[in-house]
Amino acid sequence: MTIKVAAIGTGNVGRHALRQLITDPRFELAAVWVSSESKVGKDAAELAGLPNSTGIVATTDLDAVLATDPRCAVYTAMADNRLVEALEDYRRILAAGVNVVGSSAVFLQHPWGVLPDEMIKPIEEAAQQGNSTIFVNGIDPGFANDLLPLALAGTCQSIKQIRCMEIINYDTYDSATVMFDVMGFGKPLDETPMLLQPGVLSLAWGSVVRQLAAGLGIELDEVTETFVREPAPEDFDIAAGHIEEGTAAALRFEVRGMKDGEIATVLEHVTRLRDDLRPDWPQPAQDGGSYRVVVTGEPSYTLDLCQSSPNGDHNHAGLVATAARVVNAIPAVLDAPPGISTTLDLPLITGKGLYARS
Repeated sequence: MTIKVAAIGTGNVGRHALRQLITDPRFELAAVWVSSESKVGKDAAELAGLPNSTGIVATTDLDAVLATDPRCAVYTAMADNRLVEALEDYRRILAAGVNVVGSSAVFLQHPWGVLPDEMIKPIEEAAQQGNSTIFVNGIDPGFANDLLPLALAGTCQSIKQIRCMEIINYDTYDSATVMFDVMGFGKPLDETPMLLQPGVLSLAWGSVVRQLAAGLGIELDEVTETFVREPAPEDFDIAAGHIEEGTAAALRFEVRGMKDGEIATVLEHVTRLRDDLRPDWPQPAQDGGSYRVVVTGEPSYTLDLCQSSPNGDHNHAGLVATAARVVNAIPAVLDAPPGISTTLDLPLITGKGLYARS
């Protein structure tokens, strides 16, 4: 029996999720919500880059989407610059009795100790009201820094530290909002972007270090953050726009989970817009970028995750992986108890039914 689903958002991640919802025989697409008036009335297949019409056209009316009575909504709408609106969307969807898998807002990966209780409570109450479940994940925050490190940790006798790293060149990431407004690339170094405002890094990735700590069975004393930026040595262009000489062109930050004065769990990002910037910073395991998990303990591990795709570069592959992680979780989420589920709660998702001959 197919699972009736709705797609909420058709952007960088959403279009890949939509494509799978249309082509994967496990699902029946019921509705598509979009944020842009220019997409209203377009067929879902067109938005997903597929040739055959589905008969499902896009709308900006969330109530109309919920009226189609989907069992699950796949939420990939932008939340970085509209957190209040995104949380209200979740509350409405869950209260209507619709389960949710999503790629944003990322702190819902493991919100406890990250968000204030007054922001979590409406989500939890709506889930109880609707007997519904929400699971937010992706690649980072997501499986690159919860599923993989926790699987490795389960093979250790003792653990001193878990470090999760994203080391990626973002030059082909085509989102001006994320690149310029959120991350501050192309901005003067004396201008503090949204991401680097005090506490925002810990809000966005505190979910990672706190979930890792929960997996280790420890309670962190505090979460701290640190960052450094590097200016562009000259003018150059990236997919999202123009970078002027002297403006931010590389960023390295850490979100640290502290226990007894030691860094127990840490999330580190090394983000460049050109491969030649800051060669002294950690380098990826493949051209363009990779993810890395370093477990220090007995035994210790270093795991490099190199993503690629026959249809695009490393950034394209990361977007597809983010979409597939949440879409493939739908059956498990439908079976989960009402409330906020995390990777610690769901069973192993194996890719059942996804084998396809070349």
